[in-house]
Amino acid sequence: MNTSAPLPSVLCLTMNPSVDLATETESVVPTHKLRCSETLHDAGGGGVNVARVLTRLGGECTALCPTGGSAGQWLQKRMREEGISSVFLPIADETRVSFTVHEHSTGAEFRFVMPGPHLSGGEWQACLDHLQALAPFPDLLVASGSLPPGVPADFYARLARLCRARGARMVLDTSGPALEAALAEGVYLFKPNLRELAALSGQALDTPEQWLAAARQLIERGQTEVVALTLGHLGALLVTRESSWRADPLDIPASSAVGAGDSFVGGMVAALQQRQPLREAFALGVAAGSATLLSIGTGLCRLEDVQRLLPQVRIHPVN
Repeated sequence: MNTSAPLPSVLCLTMNPSVDLATETESVVPTHKLRCSETLHDAGGGGVNVARVLTRLGGECTALCPTGGSAGQWLQKRMREEGISSVFLPIADETRVSFTVHEHSTGAEFRFVMPGPHLSGGEWQACLDHLQALAPFPDLLVASGSLPPGVPADFYARLARLCRARGARMVLDTSGPALEAALAEGVYLFKPNLRELAALSGQALDTPEQWLAAARQLIERGQTEVVALTLGHLGALLVTRESSWRADPLDIPASSAVGAGDSFVGGMVAALQQRQPLREAFALGVAAGSATLLSIGTGLCRLEDVQRLLPQVRIHPVN
C-alpha cells in the first residue's frame, strides 16, 4: 500500500437534516402536562450523524445539507462548533426539529420524527447540481437519511448513477421507495436494519440463514457490493460476494439507541477512509454503534468508549 497517497475523500449528504432534542420525564401519559428535564440539543439527520462520528474517530469529511430558518442557522452553528467542514444550501422552509423522550419509570424511549421541510424543484436540483459540479469528486459519498417532502423518490438513484460515472463508491442508508430506486442503480455499500431488509425481500426474515440469503440476493442482483446488516441486540452481519461475517452483540447497558445505526456507518466509513479491510471496518462500525448505546439522547458515541469497546468485538465467519 502506498502510504504517501492521499486518503480517500468523503462527503456525507443529508437531504433532511434536523435539530435533535432529547429530554426525560418520569412517565409518558396522555393529556397530562409532562414535566421534563433539561433539554439536550444536537445536530442530527443521517449524514450529519455519520459526519459527526467520522470526525470524532479521526476522519475527515465534508457534510452537505440544505438548511433553512432559525433551526437551520442553529444547525450550521453546531456543525462549525464540532469542527466539521460543511456546505449548507439555502431553502425557504424551516429545517425540521425532532425530539426524543426517555421515560424514567420504565426506561422506554419515545422518538418523534418530523417529515421535514418541503423542498422546491429548484432547491433539490441545486443539491444535485452542487454534487455534479464537484471537482474533484469525493471517493466515498455517504447518502444517509430520509428524503424530505418535495424531493423525488429517485434522488438517491440519480446520485448512484453520478457516483458510477465519476468512479466513486456510494454508501447508502435509507428506506422506502428512495431505497428501492437507488438499489436498482447499484451502490457500493448498503446498511439496512432487519426491518428494512425484510421489506426489500418481501418476506419475514426469522433466522440467520434467511438474513444471509436475503443479503446475498441483493449482491447477486448487482444492487450492492456489500450489505452491512445491523441487528440491534442480535449483533450485526456483513456480507460480500466472497465472504460473510457475524458480529456478536456486546454486553453493555443501553441508555439510548438514537443514532446507533448512523454511528455504525460512521465507524465503517472512518476505517474505509484509512484503507482498512472490510472486516476491520465492520469491527469499528460495531464498536461505534455499540458505544452510542451508552450515550443519553442524541449524544452519539465518544472516542474513548469506541476505543474501549473495539477489543471486545468478536467477529466470526459465516458459511
